[in-house]
This record gives sequence, C-alpha cells and structure tokens, in this order.
Amino acid sequence: MKEKIKTYTEEVEKFKADSLEQLEAFRIKYLSKKGIITALFTDFKNVAAEERKEMGQLINSLKQAVQEKIVLLKDSIDQKINSTGSSLDLTLPGESEIGTRHPLSIVRNEIIDIFSRIGFSVSEGPEIEDDFHNFTALNFVKDHPARDMQDTFFIEKDPDILLRTHTSSVQVRVMQSTQPPIRTISPGRVFRNEAISARAHCIFHQVEGLYIDTDVSFADLKHTLFYFAKELFGEDTRTRFRPSYFPFTEPSAEMDISCNICGGKGCNICKYTGWVEILGCGMVDPNVLENCNIDSQKHTGFAFGMGIERVTMLKYQINDLRLYFENDIRFLKQFEATN
Repeated sequence: MKEKIKTYTEEVEKFKADSLEQLEAFRIKYLSKKGIITALFTDFKNVAAEERKEMGQLINSLKQAVQEKIVLLKDSIDQKINSTGSSLDLTLPGESEIGTRHPLSIVRNEIIDIFSRIGFSVSEGPEIEDDFHNFTALNFVKDHPARDMQDTFFIEKDPDILLRTHTSSVQVRVMQSTQPPIRTISPGRVFRNEAISARAHCIFHQVEGLYIDTDVSFADLKHTLFYFAKELFGEDTRTRFRPSYFPFTEPSAEMDISCNICGGKGCNICKYTGWVEILGCGMVDPNVLENCNIDSQKHTGFAFGMGIERVTMLKYQINDLRLYFENDIRFLKQFEATN
C-alpha cells in the first residue's frame, strides 16, 4: 500500500492542466466518492495495527497534496483566462438551434383558432384575483363545500387575495363589463396547491368558454363541443356527456371523447373504458348571471372549461405532464414540424 501511495504522490506532483475541464477530471479521479482517496481509506481497514498510523498519515498527505494542486492549478488557469479575456476560441463558427413553439402553446393556439371560427373572442384577466371574482360571484358562497375542491394558494397578508384557481374569474369580469350577447373564451395559467406528479401539477393552463344570449340551450352547448372535438381530435372522434356537478352551472356535465390512443378499444390511458374525460360544462346558473348584473329572466348561457395539459397529452400521447415544465430540448424538438 505504501508503494501505491508513493506512485500516486509522484503522479500528483507531475500533473499539469491547461483547462478547467482537465482539472475537474483530476479532482473527480482523486477526491470523488469513487475516487482514489476513498478507495485508499477503504483499504485502510485491512492494514495491520502497527502500520495504521504511518499509512493514515501518508493517505492524508496525499489528499492534502491533491487539494493544494487543484487550488494552484485553478489559480493559474483563472489568471490565463483573465489575461486573454476568454478561454474560448472566438474564431470558431457558432452553434445555433432553431426555436420551436412549446406543445402547450401549439395546442392553446389551435383551440383559440377553432373557437374563433365560430365567433368566440379571446378575453384575459389577472392571475392574482380576489375572492369575489374567483369564488363568490361563481356561486361559491362562504363555507361552501365546493371551495374545498380547489386547494387554493392564498396571499397570507390578505386572505381575500389569491392565485386564481380557474379562468372562470375572467368570465366574471367580462360579464360585469359587457352586456349579452357574450361569446368568449378565456385561456390562461391557473394555480392549485397540489402534489406534483405525472398526472398533476400546482401550475397548469386552462381554456374556459362562455356564451350568453337569449334562448341559449343545452343543445347549443353540445353542438359547440361536438364541433370542437372533431376539429381538434379528428372527424372519427366520438363524444359522450355524463352528469356532473359544478357550483356555477346547472345542469352540469363532463364530456368524454373516444380514446384516440387505442381507438376506443381500451388501454391503460383510458383505463380500458375506451373513453377519456376532457372537459366540464353546463348551463350558467342564474345566480351567477345575477351576481354579474345580467337579467337571468331574459338571458341564458352555457360555459365549459378544459385543461390544456390534459388535451395536449391526448393529442400528442404524452404520458407525463412534468415534461411540459422541464425545458428538455430533446422533448421540445419533437414539435418542430407542428409549428
């Protein structure tokens, strides 16, 4: 072992580096968890008791020599870089990457385009909202159990201020400032205090739609969403509606589409049912209209909302929504052709 340490010591003394990359490789070789110094300390357990003091001193001396060598060479390389202004060869041609749109942006723009063709305008609003626009105006009265359905980020200094949990708050602002007929969609980022996983995130994106006029019926809602599903997912897409509950619509429903991954035959994505839920919808509750100063005796309307992440997962068969937030160029480059 003594000869081995002597050999390593001579190697350290002779070592030279011209770049930080070479110096980092030297550091890893000797000081990393799987490096030479760690291996020597592991072998130290097998050294005879009478030799342990000497071997321990030799190993520590080697470790100190490595550390001093790294400091010395780093100072030398830094001085060289500072004196030349850069360690890069500026005469070399640069590398370039063609930018691509994010898949969420691609699908968001496609959804906007589909609804724009049938007369929906785009409306946007603040991401930091108050309780009235996010909850109360939408029939979430104080202590309503439905408030627990949305785990909200509140601003501590003012419990009335929060990060919006849905873009329905934008629809409230539109109804307050505009008299029917109203036909608008509200795309945007929303926030909920949820654990991050392959199927959920604390930040996600929604598109919510609203249509208010005289004599608006559930049949109008279904026809609008039939059109949307076939335009986005293809002519062969089948749809179905299931009864549901939302505080701001009555009656309420969830819309499923036939699974575009297995063609409706059944797979792990659709839980072998052949159907995948993509949005919630319903007729606007009269209380919501009255809260926004719209005569519920004269006007009716429908609303719907969907998560862009969920729709994008289905459209491009993505199985982990955390990929949307990692900015991995290998993932993003797959969408070059869809720009």
